[in-house]
Amino acid sequence: MSVSRRKPKHVSKSDSDAVKSPPLTRAQLTKLRPAAEVLPDLVEEHRRSRGRPKAEQTKMLVSLRLDAAVVQAFKKEGPGWQTRINEVLARWARRRTTA
Repeated sequence: MSVSRRKPKHVSKSDSDAVKSPPLTRAQLTKLRPAAEVLPDLVEEHRRSRGRPKAEQTKMLVSLRLDAAVVQAFKKEGPGWQTRINEVLARWARRRTTA
């Protein structure tokens, strides 16, 4: 079984060439197990650390048709236009529930 050695981009050629590790045997390959099986706590911690933290109150994905002028007005104010639309709608919803 021929195994090609690929050098990671962040490792210099001389460092890569200095490593004299023989290819894994079939017996060694059959003994390999997934990291999640060997170190489940570490893998779970890594998975939880990825991405942005979960919000206390998650948002709902909806498809909404708005007038082009409305969208352009919010976009003109720069990044965060969808958040601003959400804030306007949230204020409207609060007024409706208190009235």
